[in-house]
Amino acid sequence: MALYDRIGIGYDATRRADPYLLSRLLHHLAPRYGARYLDVGCGTGNYTIAMREAGVAICGVDLSATMLARAREKSRAAAWLNGNVLALPFRDASFAGATMTFVHHHLSDPVAGFREIRRVLAPGGRFVLLNGTLEQFQHYWLLEYFPRAMEQAFAPYARLATDDALAAAGFSIIAAEPYEVADDLTDWFLYRGKHKPELYLDPRVRAAISAFACAQDKDEIARGVERLAADIRRGRIASMMRQYAWEGGDYMFTVAAG
Repeated sequence: MALYDRIGIGYDATRRADPYLLSRLLHHLAPRYGARYLDVGCGTGNYTIAMREAGVAICGVDLSATMLARAREKSRAAAWLNGNVLALPFRDASFAGATMTFVHHHLSDPVAGFREIRRVLAPGGRFVLLNGTLEQFQHYWLLEYFPRAMEQAFAPYARLATDDALAAAGFSIIAAEPYEVADDLTDWFLYRGKHKPELYLDPRVRAAISAFACAQDKDEIARGVERLAADIRRGRIASMMRQYAWEGGDYMFTVAAG
């Protein structure tokens, strides 16, 4: 069973469209009335639906049938297509713009995937990504407790940075905006527990985060959870978190144009 077919079953228990992240996606996408947009790797459709509710004519495409089934349950009005970003089921120049949130690291060939997205965008169309950079990931205190799992999760960025993959696919970077995890974040992706480490003790939270769900060393996860729980209990976690503090943000909005 594919990763997101497996974790998609309970995905929406902790993953929701965050209002602030939505506002920044819309700001960078700058959608025009009447134009069509695409959400690539839409998952269960949280951001796709939120953008539609904001008035954007957008459809979602995803490889996971389980994720798309959940998306259809939540919105029958939206267009949902099962498809691979490496071979998108759309004609050239079909969309005015596209979004992609936390998908790049799952692509077997990011350059080929980004080329496909560029193909289906009209000339000058905006492509807005929300992801992280390797430098940002290296400042996650999660490395202290789950080093192998984090190394595995960050490996795609070590092999090829998002900006480099976009450039190789023919995109030009027109903006980059760092995002620092906020206390009220409603989308519980990997670093949601930056300020609330106790979240990682909940197996339901970890189950909806790909870095934990596909970690090869399950024993490390169990040991890391035990160590984290002990450090929280003994009051050591605060000093550990301070060791990893920095000012470069936790994730990055990247805006590219074809």
